[in-house]
Amino acid sequence: MTNTSTANQPTNDEAETQRLQQLGLAVIDVESDAVAGLRSRVNGEFARACRILLGCKGRVVVTGMGKSGHIGGKIAATLASTGTPAFFVHPGEASHGDLGMITPQDIVLALSYSGETGELLTILPLIRRMGAPLIALTGKPASTLAREADVHLDVSVHKEACPLGLAPTASTTATLVMGDALAVALLEARGFTAEDFALSHPGGSLGRRLLLHIDDVMHKGDDIPRVACDAPLRNALLTMTAKGLGMTAVVDEDDRLCGVFTDGDLRRLLDKGADILQLRIDEVMTRNCKTIQAGVLAAEALKLMQDHKINGLLVTDTERRLLGALNMHDLLRAGVM
Repeated sequence: MTNTSTANQPTNDEAETQRLQQLGLAVIDVESDAVAGLRSRVNGEFARACRILLGCKGRVVVTGMGKSGHIGGKIAATLASTGTPAFFVHPGEASHGDLGMITPQDIVLALSYSGETGELLTILPLIRRMGAPLIALTGKPASTLAREADVHLDVSVHKEACPLGLAPTASTTATLVMGDALAVALLEARGFTAEDFALSHPGGSLGRRLLLHIDDVMHKGDDIPRVACDAPLRNALLTMTAKGLGMTAVVDEDDRLCGVFTDGDLRRLLDKGADILQLRIDEVMTRNCKTIQAGVLAAEALKLMQDHKINGLLVTDTERRLLGALNMHDLLRAGVM
């Protein structure tokens, strides 16, 4: 007989799973509250910090120790990739020569939750003597670093997600989010575009999507599958097979595009039982086919093909003269998709 008092009790594994999930959710709740608390601090001081950064004639030098240093490295990287030249300097190394990397034309963005980090306070008088503006992100508005800064941004949190209250967790998240807020506000203020972003990311898939033009991908010259309007369909099929793009352009005597014939068109003809040996290409081609002009981004060609559910595309000039051809495989090989 089943003991109903224990039948619905979770097993040890289930209880452990539930406990771990609850711990993870508790961390997310604490850090979400920390981020939400920043809303009221995106204020006049935040705008002042942005104006100082927008007026920078040199570089933004981000610095911080320990976990703040790790966050600072990420903030510097985000600034640099979104139109604000920036780099990270370790404050400990700055005391041993790296301070020479900072010039009066630069702006120092210093991160320290306590605002009393010894390595930062050591170089603080030298930064002030140099005349480089100082923006501080701390959790202690009354701290030395906050008082000495030209602008102080408050990233304080009510508590850390760490149950011991020791490991920086919610505080580093809040600092990172404030850094992202600065970077994106500056991006928008500068009118920074997706193309600008791609110029600093040429090696990634994003750069390829944003910088690659169809002229770099399309087949040109004799590699373009093309037949004359009055050609027999069997000639078109031979051309399609030889060129391997799954289609052929149909052109007039001036090489202007009249239409296209694709593998899909051939399958539909066969389904209808048509005698393909007796047909001419102009009797079965698609006349109002989708085309794209040279010079546009390959990503635009991809979107056009996806929107219209086609696998190939012909490239023409403004007078519909045939310039090139490409298909999904070309875009795939180029890393556009």
